[in-house]
Amino acid sequence: MKQILQNLKNGETVLEEVPAPRARAGALLIRTSTSLVSAGTERMLVDFGKANYLDKARQQPDKVRMVLDKVKTDGLVPTVEAVRSKLGQPLPLGYCNVGRVMELGSGVSGFEIGDRLASNGKHAEVVSVPTNLCARIPDNVSDEAAAFTVIGAIALQGIRLVQPTLGEAVVVTGLGLIGQITVQLLRAQGCRVLGIDFDDEKLALAESFGAEVVNPANGEDVLAAAEAFSRGRGVDAVIIAASTKSNEPVHQAAQMCRQRGRIVLVGVVGLELSRADFFEKELTFQVSCSYGPGRYDPAYEEGGQDYPVGFVRWTEQRNFEAVLDMLAAGKLDVQPLISHRFKLGEAGKAYEVVGGSEPSLGILLEYSLPTERPDKQLRQPTVRLVPEGSSGQAAGGKAAVGFVGSGSYATQVLIPAFKEAGANLQSVASSGGVSGAHAGRKFGFQTTTTDTDALFDDPDIDTVVVTTRHDSHARFVTQGFEAGKHVFVEKPLCLTRDELDRIETMWREGASAGTVPLLMVGFNRRFSPLVAKAKTLLGAVSEPKSFIMTVNAGAIPADHWTQDPKVGGGRVIGEACHFIDLLRYLADSPVSGVQVTGIGRAPGVEVRSDKVSFTLSFEDGSFGTVHYLANGHKSFPKERLEVFTSGRILQLDNFRVLTGYGWPGFKRMKLWRQDKGQKACVAAFVDAVKQGGSAPIPFDELIEMTRVTFDVADQLG
Repeated sequence: MKQILQNLKNGETVLEEVPAPRARAGALLIRTSTSLVSAGTERMLVDFGKANYLDKARQQPDKVRMVLDKVKTDGLVPTVEAVRSKLGQPLPLGYCNVGRVMELGSGVSGFEIGDRLASNGKHAEVVSVPTNLCARIPDNVSDEAAAFTVIGAIALQGIRLVQPTLGEAVVVTGLGLIGQITVQLLRAQGCRVLGIDFDDEKLALAESFGAEVVNPANGEDVLAAAEAFSRGRGVDAVIIAASTKSNEPVHQAAQMCRQRGRIVLVGVVGLELSRADFFEKELTFQVSCSYGPGRYDPAYEEGGQDYPVGFVRWTEQRNFEAVLDMLAAGKLDVQPLISHRFKLGEAGKAYEVVGGSEPSLGILLEYSLPTERPDKQLRQPTVRLVPEGSSGQAAGGKAAVGFVGSGSYATQVLIPAFKEAGANLQSVASSGGVSGAHAGRKFGFQTTTTDTDALFDDPDIDTVVVTTRHDSHARFVTQGFEAGKHVFVEKPLCLTRDELDRIETMWREGASAGTVPLLMVGFNRRFSPLVAKAKTLLGAVSEPKSFIMTVNAGAIPADHWTQDPKVGGGRVIGEACHFIDLLRYLADSPVSGVQVTGIGRAPGVEVRSDKVSFTLSFEDGSFGTVHYLANGHKSFPKERLEVFTSGRILQLDNFRVLTGYGWPGFKRMKLWRQDKGQKACVAAFVDAVKQGGSAPIPFDELIEMTRVTFDVADQLG
């Protein structure tokens, strides 16, 4: 299928062939007939992409601070590479989609195949959209009109926050798409409306919808017009739908409001507010959040958990329905808002209009009919990236790799490492198709797919790399064993003891039958060159060792998937497992005991399981304490290891510097850039696959380390 993508590095907008998405659980697969370009949001993205690095930095000062902190801790080169990789990721455009249901995901109810829906799907021939972000279109509403549903919901949510009453005087600043719809919906509620814009054509359009208008570009006094419009009382409310860096719209809104007037920001403007503007009149100011309650709540949008109507009357989905009802009743007319229509194949021309000077308002994209592009053709889950027989890599062979997952870590670290190690990159799978297609083209994969099962069934693939969310790791590991594939799984190996028992049973059954594939977990830190040096030094010492591992883990929001015990396992299982493995490797002795202390309950401490210290006892008498703390400052180095033994000390700082105290012939080893051992870890695994050797980390150690991680998590409670 074809989808519109934008490159944030250079601003280029392209129509790309990508695999069709699958109908996820709780979601609908929709064939698009029409979509609406959001001129404001999408122009902002295009302009950002076209800006140089300096201008990009000026637009996102918070991101600049994050980059500078990363430079301090990780070094300049890794930071530059990470920024370039992030900007190089294609961004799917669009969020105003209309189409018909092709397939229902598991657990979906209330919808049927063939239903005509409005959704926040992207500009793509096929989209997969959670049910709470879809609404059925009334029969008398055309596809073109329904394409304005999501934009209309943004306008409606701003109005709901203003809480207008019949007869109130309301100003709408900025008369683009959202502003024009806002005018109509306010008029439908019995409000008097004054529209402000610098464009005479937009003002004339708003006037046709029943608004009074004023144009400051023509020298008209906005405040005087508002004073007359409000009959000298001051306006009741102002809805700002403009897009500008200026602070003037908010200042102007405050000046024209009456005592205790309301101001709601729907657009994007400068927010250097004057206290005097708001203090003297006791004004209220609120920023509207997109389509309404539920927006950016994963439980609502992805999980399908609706809010009880008795407590939250208007959610995103119910706002969609309200806009469609207004269209059906003829209370909202969007036909005058349509300025351009383009076929999907002419997307380049559409975005020339978006980023150019030609006047425009509603830009519609029209998609092919089923007679032109049958459903079967659009739903192809696999796209060949190189012609048959023309690839520079031979199909099959040893270390023929299929990647399950193409997120940031995969594309920034693992895929380049496998390519450098000489692996044969066969196929890359992703759930949505876009990231997989990007990674596939960038790194030279043969194919990209959204059909993960097909990747495991591919006879040309002998090795599978799993880089998905943690709750899927065990399933893919066992699926790999069943398919006879070698498996490299990014940590953790699994999330539960039952999953671990199944993995162990399958592996040992295969080992006894002589058909066991290699299993590798991405415990890369033991492969760092500085850790290798430390291992050599410690190997000459017979006394037990004492380890102190300090991890400045950094805060992650409580609602992030890694914090969810069922999805990410929490941060001990999801990340602290790295340091258990590292100490086990350096001690070179099995773990014999675990003691855990976590931070206590206190106001403001929402997550406690990522602020923990645990001590591991080893059979040879060594012990190691890991301080895994997410309540520090990100400018401090992330990882530091100190080893005390036999009157000597080793100090490893952030995998860049290893310092020795009291070691004969060794004082310091410094790398020009941080090296956590990812490349060496992958190279060792690829070499084992090619040579038919044993796994770089013994299977029994992988099982032991995973069990110890569970012991730590269990003691935390």
